[in-house]
Amino acid sequence: MTVTQAKQKKPDSCSIVIFGVTGDLAHRLVIPALYNLAANDLLPDDFCIVGIARKGMSSEELTASLKQGLHQFATRKVDEAIAERLLGCITCIEADPKDPASFDKMREQLDKLEAARKTGGNRLFYLATPPNAFLPISQELGRTGMLSENGAWRRLVVEKPFGTDLASAKALNSELLKLVEEHQIYRIDHYLGKETVQNILVLRFANGMFEPIWNRNHIDHIQITVDEKLGVGHRGSFYDATGALRDMVPNHLFQLLSLVAMEPPAKFDAHSVRSEKAEVLSAIQTQSEEEALRNSVRGQYRAGKVGDTEIEDYRKTEDVNPGSTTETYAALKLTIDNWRWAGVPFYLRTGKALGVKRTEIAIKFKQAPFAMFRDTPVDRLSQNFLIISTEPTEGIALQFNTKVPGPAIEIDGVEMKFRYKDYFRAEPSTGYETLIYDCMIGDNILFQRADSVEAGWQAVQPFLDAWKKAGSKGLKIYDPGSEGPEEANDLVERDGRNWRNLT
Repeated sequence: MTVTQAKQKKPDSCSIVIFGVTGDLAHRLVIPALYNLAANDLLPDDFCIVGIARKGMSSEELTASLKQGLHQFATRKVDEAIAERLLGCITCIEADPKDPASFDKMREQLDKLEAARKTGGNRLFYLATPPNAFLPISQELGRTGMLSENGAWRRLVVEKPFGTDLASAKALNSELLKLVEEHQIYRIDHYLGKETVQNILVLRFANGMFEPIWNRNHIDHIQITVDEKLGVGHRGSFYDATGALRDMVPNHLFQLLSLVAMEPPAKFDAHSVRSEKAEVLSAIQTQSEEEALRNSVRGQYRAGKVGDTEIEDYRKTEDVNPGSTTETYAALKLTIDNWRWAGVPFYLRTGKALGVKRTEIAIKFKQAPFAMFRDTPVDRLSQNFLIISTEPTEGIALQFNTKVPGPAIEIDGVEMKFRYKDYFRAEPSTGYETLIYDCMIGDNILFQRADSVEAGWQAVQPFLDAWKKAGSKGLKIYDPGSEGPEEANDLVERDGRNWRNLT
């Protein structure tokens, strides 16, 4: 669902309770997204924002901090009247899961506040916190009865990463489902809030020209790329315990893969779409550790430059182990064991400190027989790619061959492009607007279900295990500003293919 769609209904009255409200995520994305919803008149008429802080902070101090963040990170010009109405309903409550009594007090304060604000008892709990706080907070919310749906809805929004491996994801799912029903959990991934990502379903299933050729008979392979120019920055402690694979593949890249590879749902509702996504993820071939090493490349950046920006050696980054073997780049080759995709490789790559910032899905169609054009140099013949790009520009491109004007039959490759900003008057967004709106109206079509999360971890677990046992052996060092380790090219070239040039 898109927040720019006309005549959308307003959500039910509710309170939005944000844990980690003093953190970076709330300032950069959550509050600017709520502002954009307010500017589009897509917030409830009666609602309140409750910020939960572990240390004492007045509501006035929190409001001032969030207002500063809004002006710094807003994606559009801030209308002061709208900002005042939004930020004027913020209340700060102190609570810490290490202090159970603080949650009892929080429950009493929420009850009084919601009665005054006429929210009807509907609550959206947003855990914008480090992953290790998800379960303790949820358990306290459950213990105090704040997650119980007694005539009002209660929803729990959980940020990524959801678990650190298959075992921890299963354990977290199991514990949360003791507290709430699956329909109450919204495992959020901001990539799914991007218009182009949502458009994949429309592109595939609303266009008769694509669905008949969306299979192993016509598609040679698929590349999914999420490259970033920035290094780890000040996230050294988190990143060194996580790495590129855990940070990006089971969530961002697998969400893109599932949308591209899923079967047509019986109908366009949350249950049907999420079931098909889970089904295709569970069909990813589980590799042995030996296969995982052969079908992957991991790298780590050294010191260098990306453009004019100096990048510090990863191992010298603050809070990073000087002998760290954590990967900042990962490339994988996966296969899907089902009728549609048998024999079609999926190549995934993601990394930090690379030459370009780009997120795209490149679908390579099989080459047509060129016997009648054998005199045309091969490098003049374009590969037939359908490219779905979400960053830096949202759009879709199609590469194909055409005749060069003139009396002779000469062929050259051309590209036809569609860009959202050229066709639609869409205001810049954070990517969270659609997701937060859907949380409030109870539409979980864009959120991961427990079985989908576990299927993703099942597919990457062999790589995690193999890399851990290998240690520093096989870890490739690469220069900032490059496209990653040279060895990543071997991953596709040994199959007679090449990575698409991103520059």
